[in-house]
Amino acid sequence: MDADALVVGAGLAGLVAANELADAGRSVVLLDQESEANLGGQAWWSFGGLFLVDSPEQRRMGIKDNLDLAWQDWEGTAGWDRDEDYWPRRWGRAYVEWAAGEKREWLRQFGISFFPVVGWAERGDGRAGGHGNSVPRFHIPWGTGTGVVSPFIERVRQHISGGRIIYRPRHRVDALVTTGGAVTGVRGSILAEDHSARGVATNRDVVGDFEYAAPAVLVTSGGIGGNHDLVRANWPDRLGSAPEHMITGVPAYVDGRMLAITEEAGGTVINRDRMWHYVEGVNNWDPVWPDHAIRILPGPSSLWFDGNGDRLPPPNFPGFDTLGTLSHLRTTGHDHSWFVTNRTLVGKEFALSGSEQNLDLTDRSYRDIARRPITAVQPSMQAFLDHGIDFVQAGTLRELVAKMNELTPDAPVDFAHIERQVLERDRQVENPFTKDAQVAAIHVARQYRGDKLTKRAFPLHRILDPKRGPLVAVRLNILTRKSLGGLQTNLDSQVIGANGDPVPGLYAAGEVAGFGGGGVHGYRSLEGTFVGGCLFSGRAAGRAAAREAR
Repeated sequence: MDADALVVGAGLAGLVAANELADAGRSVVLLDQESEANLGGQAWWSFGGLFLVDSPEQRRMGIKDNLDLAWQDWEGTAGWDRDEDYWPRRWGRAYVEWAAGEKREWLRQFGISFFPVVGWAERGDGRAGGHGNSVPRFHIPWGTGTGVVSPFIERVRQHISGGRIIYRPRHRVDALVTTGGAVTGVRGSILAEDHSARGVATNRDVVGDFEYAAPAVLVTSGGIGGNHDLVRANWPDRLGSAPEHMITGVPAYVDGRMLAITEEAGGTVINRDRMWHYVEGVNNWDPVWPDHAIRILPGPSSLWFDGNGDRLPPPNFPGFDTLGTLSHLRTTGHDHSWFVTNRTLVGKEFALSGSEQNLDLTDRSYRDIARRPITAVQPSMQAFLDHGIDFVQAGTLRELVAKMNELTPDAPVDFAHIERQVLERDRQVENPFTKDAQVAAIHVARQYRGDKLTKRAFPLHRILDPKRGPLVAVRLNILTRKSLGGLQTNLDSQVIGANGDPVPGLYAAGEVAGFGGGGVHGYRSLEGTFVGGCLFSGRAAGRAAAREAR
């Protein structure tokens, strides 16, 4: 045997698992098809939000939360309804209990702390027992996703220096080795060196091969979001037809190839049709990977129109129900939609997802963070206004619609139709009463101290108020992101075989395992649960494999 355990994938889940193994005194070979520049994987680029329940940060913001409410929200969001959801449901319960208990203190051991204002993501579909967070639970870590990943990179490097972990970048696993029904190793291809910067697509030139043996193999290779063919092949009918045009929210190496490889070794993949893609995607004006996309994290005030120029119906408001909105938009005949708003709302209510788009938080610059509330438009957002191909600005609504139609000449919208809907909405904001559900939702958002202080829910005003101009329209695209299904695992992260029993020697964690069990989120996510899912499942896999390797 070459080690006590082999970890396939050096993203966050793989780093956590490898660290747990090495901390327990086990020897590890850590393999990844990418270069050392990409250590930490996709999570490095993330905003890094983490789902916590009844935290000190929540209590300081006046938020009353508890385990029962959080579990009600998780169950209503997940909608588990399949026989194969036994393990996903158990993982879901375990995760919510962890988020309400040990999670925050465990993170503090790694030096991870949080911005004091808790975000309110996925505000829901309007049903008390349905999808959505009843209260704000999105905790932003100091340092964003980079700040979450960095401590685990540092610890793994310490174990590499101490000889406990052997790290092999540019080693692509092509097969799992089985012996007598157990997984006993891996074999694959050594790829040519590539000195590209983090996130840039690297070569796939084969210069050799390798094989390693160990009594435990942990697959932590990520999802399918960088592979549009695989996304379309798994696209569910319930979300309508698969879009012809998508942009990509993850690096190209998020290719899903280890799913089929693990299946060939006896693992079971479930819930392939459950996936999480955003509808507020914009093309990055300064891309790193192919079709590089950024998601707008919107406040509640902008008007949202489909490609035909029809305002989206309740509850499809900005920031409320990602997949519900995606499902609705797939019925419109277009792969794009529109925000119609003004510069004030862009400056105050728009944030951009990603560590590189929030350098004040990523770099922990308290001075720059303090400037946010008094800055008209954040520099990263201003760059998209200036250079983004999906953004248009104008002094009048007629000019704005003309520029929108220049962007999408094959799908023009009618000015009079847009104007009528904007005016209808604007007439609803001039008194404290309203029959407009979105305006009512803004009133509710303004009651939350965090949204009010940060102006994430800006004071109500007319979109067409010239003092708030110029007007802005943003063409929104479907942005691929997460797999919600994957390798079925028990609570020890052991991969389940076709006979319902664990495959000896085989474990999985992170997105390749649907963040635990093959579908811990069910059909939908409450947000702040992807990075956390890598942490939780990676920890479980590493600890379980370490026990078995005694």
